[in-house]
Amino acid sequence: MRDTPYSVGILPLGCKVSQYECEAIGEAFEKEGFVLRPFTEVCDVYLVNTCTVTAESDRKSRQVIRRAIKKNPAAIVMVSGCYSQTSPAEVAAIEGVSAVIGNHDKMSLPRIARELIDNKQTKPYILNTNIEEAPFEPMCITRAPRTRAYVKIEDGCECRCSYCAIPGARGRVRSKRPEDVIAEVEALSAKGTAEVVLTGIETASYGVDFDNGYRLIDLLEELDRRKSCRRIRLGSLSPEGMREDFVKRLSSLAIVVPHFHLSMQSGSDSVLRGMRRRYNREMALSALARLRARIPSVQFTTDMMVGFPGEGEAEFLETLDFVKKARFLDMHVFAYSRRKNTPAATYPAQVSEEEKHRRSQILMAEKNRIRDEILDTLIGEGAPLSVVVETVKDGIASAHAENFAELRFPAEGCEHGEVILVRPLSHADGVIFGEIKR
Repeated sequence: MRDTPYSVGILPLGCKVSQYECEAIGEAFEKEGFVLRPFTEVCDVYLVNTCTVTAESDRKSRQVIRRAIKKNPAAIVMVSGCYSQTSPAEVAAIEGVSAVIGNHDKMSLPRIARELIDNKQTKPYILNTNIEEAPFEPMCITRAPRTRAYVKIEDGCECRCSYCAIPGARGRVRSKRPEDVIAEVEALSAKGTAEVVLTGIETASYGVDFDNGYRLIDLLEELDRRKSCRRIRLGSLSPEGMREDFVKRLSSLAIVVPHFHLSMQSGSDSVLRGMRRRYNREMALSALARLRARIPSVQFTTDMMVGFPGEGEAEFLETLDFVKKARFLDMHVFAYSRRKNTPAATYPAQVSEEEKHRRSQILMAEKNRIRDEILDTLIGEGAPLSVVVETVKDGIASAHAENFAELRFPAEGCEHGEVILVRPLSHADGVIFGEIKR
């Protein structure tokens, strides 16, 4: 009979949804009597919550799984998430894997781990639910970070973009009940969390599976009316959802910060059509202008893909022109990656890796130029920025402003999690340096 509790190391890969899920699963493991330890330590149980958004994501998933097996060959190694949902046989074939669970029944992982420990099963335990028929799986976090907490309000995606494997891994849109979102947000806020980020696979589609017409904007208005927390930040939104009525209602909310991440992928209409996106460049530019008119302090970030099949030089230059017009504060640039069972994988005119790299470098240089111009403007205006202090080290505090600008400044007695005003003074490498406004 073992006297000490079993330990578990958990590693989220990929998006903020994965991070949230691992927080909730970790709390469930603790309730089951396990002790959480860093994934890098020797543990009795390892859990990898995988990603499959690119081929590199699959490779990294396999790499960290094998790393855990090597760290402790006697450990129970469990694999969940998107890669294990779409490729369970591949994951199960990795020698040393004890269990493969897809994107449902994740809250049963502690129970399964306990059964595997007790039964000493030799073959991998596989649980791969039909994700298209799965309901929203209830999960909740109660451990409140002082700065920022992610709350998953939605799972699944209806976009079915031609390049994306995620709908096959996550299924249709399923939404968390509004009362559960509100209770979770308010509990985190009551324990000291300064900012809550509402996230999902397709956050803007929250509520489309409800019969009563309740949507994301209704949830935001209710959270604002109740003063449920100090700040709300939204996960990725789509340009086609930024209609006049939505923007008008959104702009009146006190707790929603003036920063939005719009998932663009391209600024070329022909590429967007090939991707099966639900908007074009003019719709996107109009959405940005609409938000800027209603919320003058707003800043935007985005994702931009290069090298989609059929993207020639003319189409790339259209994207570059769009970026110049859109003026994003920051932009994640990534190369198209062929994913199995997606239409784009069979499209002609695939772009070479060398050309993808060249285009990435050009877009990133333009991103940096625009970012620096925006930071110049913020410093020139001199208006104090409201920030949440994230770290304090060697007398220097790091933080993000409401508009998502990154700041560093002398701490001067401020504390982790504190919301304060900082006067911007200069910037370098995308970071604003300032001083606390007294």
